[in-house]
Amino acid sequence: MVCSAFTTQLAHHVACAAHDKLATNPVLVDVSERLGLTEGFIVASAPTVRQVKAIAEEIMDVIAEKEHLRPVHIEGRTEGTWVLLDYGEIVIHVLKDEEREYYALEKLWGDCPVYSMQDPSRGDVISLPSYSPKGMTYALHM
Repeated sequence: MVCSAFTTQLAHHVACAAHDKLATNPVLVDVSERLGLTEGFIVASAPTVRQVKAIAEEIMDVIAEKEHLRPVHIEGRTEGTWVLLDYGEIVIHVLKDEEREYYALEKLWGDCPVYSMQDPSRGDVISLPSYSPKGMTYALHM
């Protein structure tokens, strides 16, 4: 992974917040070698609009508390089927399960490594389908 230490730290905070609100399959897509605008996308999902909103709010609260940052841009907060939080170095997508399956963001960036975001409190690695180059999915140990 080529993401900076700061981006990795942000990803760690996002993983903690997402797991606290029971997000489904959070992953980090490392686009640092393909895209100049950001180093990574974090994609997570939930079965309900209410849970999507709760996950997004928790992520914003945790990053504000730990790093004193607010998103540069927020999209979809009202609708809650797909909330995008742009922190510059990292862009976070929290989607309803159906939207995540339909848009398949991990497959869109299929030539980039996809890292499973381990639950820092339990050490569990989430089992994911393979979307990375050559069919590999990596575990992100933070």
